[in-house]
Amino acid sequence: MTSDGMREFLLTADRCRAMGSPFVATVLETVVRQIDKAPISARMVRDWPGDPAAAALALRLNGALHALARRGTPQALAQLYRSQHRDFDGAVALALSEHDAFIAEWISHPTQTNEVARAGAIMAALMTASQRWGMPFDLLELGSSCGLNLNLDRYAYGLGGVEAGDPRSTVRIEPLWRGPAPPQAAVAIASARGVDLHPLNASDDQDRERLLSFAWADQPVRMARLEKALEIARAYPPQVDEDHAPLWLARRLSEPQPEGRCRIVVHTMFLQYLDQRQRQDLATVLETAGHRASTARPLAWISFEWTPDRREVELRLTSWPNGETRVLAKCHPYGDVVEWQTPG
Repeated sequence: MTSDGMREFLLTADRCRAMGSPFVATVLETVVRQIDKAPISARMVRDWPGDPAAAALALRLNGALHALARRGTPQALAQLYRSQHRDFDGAVALALSEHDAFIAEWISHPTQTNEVARAGAIMAALMTASQRWGMPFDLLELGSSCGLNLNLDRYAYGLGGVEAGDPRSTVRIEPLWRGPAPPQAAVAIASARGVDLHPLNASDDQDRERLLSFAWADQPVRMARLEKALEIARAYPPQVDEDHAPLWLARRLSEPQPEGRCRIVVHTMFLQYLDQRQRQDLATVLETAGHRASTARPLAWISFEWTPDRREVELRLTSWPNGETRVLAKCHPYGDVVEWQTPG
């Protein structure tokens, strides 16, 4: 295969292997060899209208295969995922040929990772903002998916030797930490609300299965953490609105802000799903609201996103009324490693 889509499968496989998922890498490499067994899906991949990397096209198809394996069909694929054999080509080819329509439908929708481990970096950024403002936060998250990170104050954290969050939580997030510790500042979440074009519901069986299918099959710790976060979300349902992020955020930021509360906009690996116009609209909304901010009613923006060259992920904090931006950390894309850049 020579299409941009299939080249992206091989590049994604390399990234997966580098991030500790050799099984997923091998699945994607096998798909490149066997994709013609699924003619509908093969055409979609070859003729993908946009950037296949930005669309996470390879991870969409990986999610489809994982979903099939979790359902036990075909049996050979389920057995492969349970490490009962190593015939990748046979199992993947069978799945592609028997479930082409299912796979094509699955990859027509965006990935839904809602990676809970990223909450560690976000909590460290909130601690930094709390040290500056000393106020409760009204949290506004863009691209919330199932809203699991809106429950971030219900998780326990070990961040460079600093403990945070709820120590009794069943979800503990403790990334590999490099550099100085973050500031040991208390974080109080007064409210939390998110937006997504296609929000998922932790109480819906199909939505839960979709999220679990996008977790990588050879990362059991990540899978277990996701399952526990889903249990917390069922007990404490996050508020996620269905809407376009720039429009939704403009409405939220135009609402009256209580004195002594800091509004904080958060997003993780979200900007890649926006086109250039949407990104500009988002920046304009934030800049406009920033001009209205004051020391009694501050605004902050936490961004956990790829750099423009997609070489690394930066954790950035911008605060108004002064509009200062700081790069707080370089991070693993799923939050497993945090290289803190500034003294606590």
